[in-house]
Amino acid sequence: MIGLIRTLVRPYRGTLLVILLAMIVQTVMSVAGPWPLKIILDNVVGSHKLRPWLDHLLHPILDGTSKMQIAAAAAIAAVIIAALGALAQYIANYYTTSVGQWVANDLRMRTYHHLQQLSLSYYDKHQSGALLSTITADVQTIQSFASSSTLDIAVDLLTIIGMLFIMFWLNWDFTLIAVAVTPFLLLFVSRFKKAVKKATHEVRRQQSNIVAVVEQGLESMRVVKAFGRQDLAQEELGEVSRATVDAALKARRIKALLSPIVAVTVSLCVAVVLWRGSALILAGAMTAGALTVFLSYLTKFFKPVQDLATMTNSIAQTAVGVERVQAILDADSVMPERPDARDPKALTGDIVFDKVAFAYDAESPVLREVSFQIKPGQMVGVVGPTGGGKSTIVSLIPRFYDPTAGSIRIDGADIRDYTIQGLRNNIGYVLQETVLFQGTIRENIAYGHAGATEQEIMNAAKLADVDEFVARMPHGYDTIVGERGDTLSGGQRQRIGIARAIIRNNPILILDEPTAALDTESESLVVGALEKLMKGRTVITIAHRLSTIRDSDKILVLKEGVVAEQGTHDELMKLGGVYADLYHVQFAASTKDAVS
Repeated sequence: MIGLIRTLVRPYRGTLLVILLAMIVQTVMSVAGPWPLKIILDNVVGSHKLRPWLDHLLHPILDGTSKMQIAAAAAIAAVIIAALGALAQYIANYYTTSVGQWVANDLRMRTYHHLQQLSLSYYDKHQSGALLSTITADVQTIQSFASSSTLDIAVDLLTIIGMLFIMFWLNWDFTLIAVAVTPFLLLFVSRFKKAVKKATHEVRRQQSNIVAVVEQGLESMRVVKAFGRQDLAQEELGEVSRATVDAALKARRIKALLSPIVAVTVSLCVAVVLWRGSALILAGAMTAGALTVFLSYLTKFFKPVQDLATMTNSIAQTAVGVERVQAILDADSVMPERPDARDPKALTGDIVFDKVAFAYDAESPVLREVSFQIKPGQMVGVVGPTGGGKSTIVSLIPRFYDPTAGSIRIDGADIRDYTIQGLRNNIGYVLQETVLFQGTIRENIAYGHAGATEQEIMNAAKLADVDEFVARMPHGYDTIVGERGDTLSGGQRQRIGIARAIIRNNPILILDEPTAALDTESESLVVGALEKLMKGRTVITIAHRLSTIRDSDKILVLKEGVVAEQGTHDELMKLGGVYADLYHVQFAASTKDAVS
């Protein structure tokens, strides 16, 4: 935890120096705070003379040595001490909060950047809700610790050191009482911290579950309402919410024990000092002012000790937050890029799979020795039963995953010899369901190409037939599409997705069943837009409707992770194998639907 925080605060060393100086002033003022009261009790109310060093210090501002002048000087000193302490506290608080905010920003951006670099295999194994909780709630916890708790700990430690020095000077045997108790108190706290941290871990885990359940429910709201399962959604949230309450109450039971135990220990020490100090005053060995100052220091000494003890909760929460953030930062499923990887510039689209194997986990192979070639400008269809590995093949080409064996070459070079960004800049996508972002239609089209001009956006929209429905919208291309594009129809979303691919102008195009979820009218419009998009490109199409890839230059038939057949439609039909069986089944089903 300390190592990560040290790394995060290193850029703000200058500000930390200002904070340190302010804390030193604040500590000195805190140590000096009780002395005006001692002067009042001993030298104004009592009959003791000022100490020589104090008399020398006050002589320039005192016109004589009357008790009221001494009282006035003590009162003015109290105000000055309080004012300097308040100013130092303000400076320390302001700059500490500033550092905390920037530390949180840096950590948030660093974590999110690392998440962007991770391969899709990482997301296959981790809940998005838990990741969202980490990048928000856990980073916020670390920020709170860096903004306030760190300052409190530093001030408490400086105060303890300052108080001990003054207390030993005032009465060393009384001070030994506090010193003797403190190690046992801190030992108890250190043992106690393990239980607190474990309980806090469970609370954070349950809170992540709440985020995951709520996120899933909100994203699936249409399905929930369609099936009338609001009760199930509420029940799922109720279960994780009750588990969070139970975990939080258990953690609170543990944490609540700490403060009373520390308070009782402190009161015992104060009681001993009161009893012993009263005896010394009666014997004339100590003044009432000295006892008052010592009791003030004793209370102030134990307050930071008590604060440090009760800060176990904050430290435990921060430690848990750091562990969860560090778990993301330590994730090693970053897609590796070779040091000598080169930018491929413009590719022609000559794609070769050479004995490629892949498995999401060792026990479940998805592809086994898959080999085929796609020549530049060819349109290739990929078909086969569900689970055959179709989506995996098109995920390997842009290196969303790396094969576990074999190699993939584009334009004669292993794709691992290219930079990842350069490789992906040569590949366009139209997926089964186009994901749109909150914003305008114009912004969603331009998402395909950073820095796209207005003319490029309009040209892409026209080619994809987006202008056909945008013309009917009151705000045209400035229409807000809503989160995930739910304000548009499926066909409209797909045409925006095609426009997004057109504006990229990539030599390789991947189509993942782009018309599978559309009605006949929408499909006709989307197919027309796709035909414009595919001209002059190497196109790889995953298809369930075999009619959409009949005219392909080559069709790959995947079954149980291997290329069972490959060839043109006519060649595969003559072969009478897997493809022919799939085609006859679909043709029979479509004929039956047409008749009925």
